[in-house]
Amino acid sequence: MLGNLGFTEILVLGGVVLLVFGPKRLPELAKGLGKGIREFKKALSQPEENNESDSDSEQKK
Repeated sequence: MLGNLGFTEILVLGGVVLLVFGPKRLPELAKGLGKGIREFKKALSQPEENNESDSDSEQKK
């Protein structure tokens, strides 16, 4: 679905986001989005380590 967006649609979407959130809030939102994506990628690249630590903590209880 996102592959069908053209330049005009992206420009309009960016304008709407700017109107809704305002220019002062936009950098904060982008920073939070970037941090969330970074943590998500980190969690995807290390699923085995997280599963092992979860099972270890359950066995100790």
